[in-house]
Amino acid sequence: MEIVHTISALKVLLSPFKKAKSKVALVPTMGALHKGHRSLIEIAQQQAEIVVCSIFVNPTQFTDPKDLEKYPRPLEHDIKMLEDARCNIVFMPTVKEMYPLFPNIENWHIDLGSAEFLLEGEFRKGHYQGVTQIVKKLFDAVNPAVAFFGQKDFQQVLMIKNMVKFFNLNVEIISCPIIREEDGLAMSSRNIHLSVTDKKNALVLSKALHYVKNHISEINLADVLANAKRMINTTDGVELDYFTIVDGDTLMPITNRITENSVVLVAAKVGKTRLIDNMLLA
Repeated sequence: MEIVHTISALKVLLSPFKKAKSKVALVPTMGALHKGHRSLIEIAQQQAEIVVCSIFVNPTQFTDPKDLEKYPRPLEHDIKMLEDARCNIVFMPTVKEMYPLFPNIENWHIDLGSAEFLLEGEFRKGHYQGVTQIVKKLFDAVNPAVAFFGQKDFQQVLMIKNMVKFFNLNVEIISCPIIREEDGLAMSSRNIHLSVTDKKNALVLSKALHYVKNHISEINLADVLANAKRMINTTDGVELDYFTIVDGDTLMPITNRITENSVVLVAAKVGKTRLIDNMLLA
């Protein structure tokens, strides 16, 4: 496994593979890796000859400076996990490498569609501009044929797909299934901040999602949503931001009939940690 810290070194390393027309995959991460990230790498290895995993805590996507400051950075753990996963290349740039004028950030604002301002976009204004800004920089550095993202960040994947369309980029975006703990909790780098009690309370999120999936065909939409929200709202230590069923392409709420593209999404604060989760209904 090769570790590089600059775009120029990365391009030199990738050059012979590009000349040999080897398929290159990118798995972008912010570190604090877990089994969900490893699953992305394993899926990437099935579809490409070379897998690049990036580790970069991107400052432009944090709407709260305190959230950026406390984001976990267990680098030794991450490197060991990537070695065990037999990742080919790890790209770990500095902030200055990705944003040469930092703390001044070059102007970036693209049209991501109306879905940018819904759900997470409402709670974290400007977040997806920052996400797409760094993903575009990573795409420019790696020039991958395919990139892999976790379904847990459902809206993020949609925004990245919209960014790819905006720039007409020649890269395939693949959303990979959510990896869960045995108790159902969706794996997340933020789970490290959960206390034992928080983890127990957080299970209501996946339980509510499963409730919707299991009852959507037998109970009308309004009632099934109301019941799921009640499950969450009556759980100690959990503060619900949203729980909704939407169209997977537009994120607009579905009010009558479920389609093959429907997804139920939830966001809530558990203790002091904000978690998101979702479940496809098809």
